[in-house]
Amino acid sequence: MKELLDRCNIKPGSIIRRTLEEEVKRRVLEELEELSRELSHIPDEEVVDLIREDREGR
Repeated sequence: MKELLDRCNIKPGSIIRRTLEEEVKRRVLEELEELSRELSHIPDEEVVDLIREDREGR
């Protein structure tokens, strides 16, 4: 494999890095979508009230 990469002048580091970044991004988005589904039952007004209460408590 190393010989083929060298012969084709392919740098595996940048390819591996890009692939890993894409996979991390995909998984983070999946986690955020799951969290969004779990929190979707909370009314927006309740979230706003909780944020205001937290800010006032500081």
